[in-house]
Amino acid sequence: MSDQKTVLEEVFGGSSDSDTEDDEQQQHLEEDLFPSYEDGSQSNVSQKSSWQWFEEIRGLCLCRDFLSPEEQSYLLSAIQNEGWFTDTSHNQVMRFGDLPMWATKLCDSIREEVLLSDDLPINDGDKDVCILPSELLWREPLFDQLIVNVYQPGEGICPHVDLMRFEDGIAIVSLESSCVMHFTQVKEASATGEGRIDNPHAVKIPVYLTPGSLVIMSREARYLWKHEINRKQGFQMWEGEELNQKKRTSITMRKLCHVE
Repeated sequence: MSDQKTVLEEVFGGSSDSDTEDDEQQQHLEEDLFPSYEDGSQSNVSQKSSWQWFEEIRGLCLCRDFLSPEEQSYLLSAIQNEGWFTDTSHNQVMRFGDLPMWATKLCDSIREEVLLSDDLPINDGDKDVCILPSELLWREPLFDQLIVNVYQPGEGICPHVDLMRFEDGIAIVSLESSCVMHFTQVKEASATGEGRIDNPHAVKIPVYLTPGSLVIMSREARYLWKHEINRKQGFQMWEGEELNQKKRTSITMRKLCHVE
């Protein structure tokens, strides 16, 4: 517990003996982020969440309630404390190798959430419907590359497939504003994933991302589908209504390919 308190103090700053109310708020936050089990162990995962699988896109899984509102606030405070976005002209930060403590804990939470899920199998009995194949779920580290993006209303991401320098298995945590991410299938020209070309007859599949949601892309979803977020007026539609766009923060976790 002392180590966890130290981490929280690094994020939120220390407090004096007179700051009783702040101490109590920090204690409640710590309990929310690191709930205790009967055996005394602790976890970042505060409750078991439900997963959604997309039949059209093999390897795409969505966990809408991955992070509680308190955990989302903790992450946003941790990011702010890094001082990465003090200059408003900067909206993206990348980190490689040793990640911040909060990002490492986020990786642990992602792995644990997959392990706790009983909505989808996690073994290799049917790789088409498992959240993550075991060889990805148990690799160490699970992720060693971090991207944090801050998008203002109207800003999004162009259609793309992540670079081949990253391994299979990518996680995206969405914070603040809701949005619709679209997936479009591409054709593969080689077994290595290089030389992909657009499919002119492909249909865009919309995926609704709420604050605190987690997207995991592996296998076909990672290599054979482009993903994009077009936040221009008229494109962010869900159930017949246009979403009210606000600032959105995303955290993308990836694993660099090992170079011999």
